[in-house]
Amino acid sequence: MNQSSPAKRIAVVGGGITGLSAAFRLQELAQENNQPIELTLFESQPAAGGWIGTINQDGYLIDTGADMFITNKPAAIELCQRLGLEDQLISTNQQYRGALILKAGKPVPVPLGFELMTPSRILPMLKTPLLSPYGKLRMGLEYFLPRRHSEAGLNEDDESLAEFVTRRFGKEALTRLIQPLVAGIYTSDPEKLSLRATLPRFLDMERDHRSLIKAIRQQKKKSKSADATGARYGLFAAFKEGMQTLIRMLAERVSLKGTILYDHRVTQVTAADAGYVLTFESAGHTQTEHFDAVLLTTAAPQAGNMLAAYAPVLSGLLRQIEYASTAIQVSVHRLENIRHPLNAFGLVIPAAEQRKIFAVAFASRKFPGRAPEGCVQLRTFVGGAMQPELLEHSDDELNAIVNQELADILGVSGEPVYSKLLRHNQSMPQYHLGHLQLVERIEQAAAGLPRLELAGNAYRGVGIPDCIHSAEQAAARLMAELTAPA
Repeated sequence: MNQSSPAKRIAVVGGGITGLSAAFRLQELAQENNQPIELTLFESQPAAGGWIGTINQDGYLIDTGADMFITNKPAAIELCQRLGLEDQLISTNQQYRGALILKAGKPVPVPLGFELMTPSRILPMLKTPLLSPYGKLRMGLEYFLPRRHSEAGLNEDDESLAEFVTRRFGKEALTRLIQPLVAGIYTSDPEKLSLRATLPRFLDMERDHRSLIKAIRQQKKKSKSADATGARYGLFAAFKEGMQTLIRMLAERVSLKGTILYDHRVTQVTAADAGYVLTFESAGHTQTEHFDAVLLTTAAPQAGNMLAAYAPVLSGLLRQIEYASTAIQVSVHRLENIRHPLNAFGLVIPAAEQRKIFAVAFASRKFPGRAPEGCVQLRTFVGGAMQPELLEHSDDELNAIVNQELADILGVSGEPVYSKLLRHNQSMPQYHLGHLQLVERIEQAAAGLPRLELAGNAYRGVGIPDCIHSAEQAAARLMAELTAPA
């Protein structure tokens, strides 16, 4: 393809991390393939970022959504390298590494060596007050349990988180240890959460090793004997100046060769003239524009609504993906007004505790520069799939609920130095049992639509690296279609 080829007009819908990553990757691929493009990104809000943003004022550095990303999935680190942002990355503070779980109203450390679902060290598990003697015995029996028998075959098998954990480790381990830790990631109902779609490695560990305890101990031995790789940032990384660093750089780079239209809400995508017509609203006016190709990165139901007239089957499938909402109260407190030492990265709360919050992240314990000297920043989470009714409260009511919970649990007194309530409505896709089969049907339906792609956290991963990977794969598929011989 040479520069005399006509420029292809591409629309990217959605200006969150997925949309920006897709747009940037399309520009990279266009240059690599010597294919001129005219790229337009539509964002319904007045700024880019979606559920990622940073407030930086008066000595407070506050991430409004995600505040870090996992590093064992390479897409985010690799994107940072290509953007020249590697020197802006920071790792977590080793002094406070660890987490707390609430038990009978008191924060208790997660046992050393316990990794989300599997214990790799015996003594800390024997000593923890999080489980009763029977609960510990039942967990230990996992080492002797047989594999699950499956007529479908263990490679394709799926279970809910609750069913799997209860079968392998017992009910107490689920309710007191594993449910709150997983809820801190997926804000989900363990009875509905698909293990194959979210944490497939645990199903694979049972398949390959029979026992998860046996598998994790073997992995520990291998990791000790192998050279350490990819450990520069630890398991999580953030940016010195907050997650907006990545959003800002992506938006700047995309704008150099493309156009970002803020406050432009796409309402419909229809086929026309070997391409697509987008209908969008801006400043109270409805307009249309023609494009050769379209990449949708919005929430799945929104993408479904846009495609209702053109692709009703795909539209219906997209609207089957459910979402949960959360609210985050970000507050800064003087350390002298908090009784608990906050000697961890945060606290997760089992549903069995019947509290009105499900997690508190100690943001300034994880990363430096998040609060002034002598202060601490807390991020308290409310709602999710387990308590959606709490989000019906007003902002003032939610703030009062959170303040009371923080006082009861952590001994927080006095007025916060800074406080802001952030609502993330319908922000977290729920990977229910059958999710991967639904995604396969969505992908099959979308494959029949030329030059139209889907990407985002609704499909095969909810984290920032997952979103970037999804975006870059969709961009590659779209560019391959645009540059294919006629």
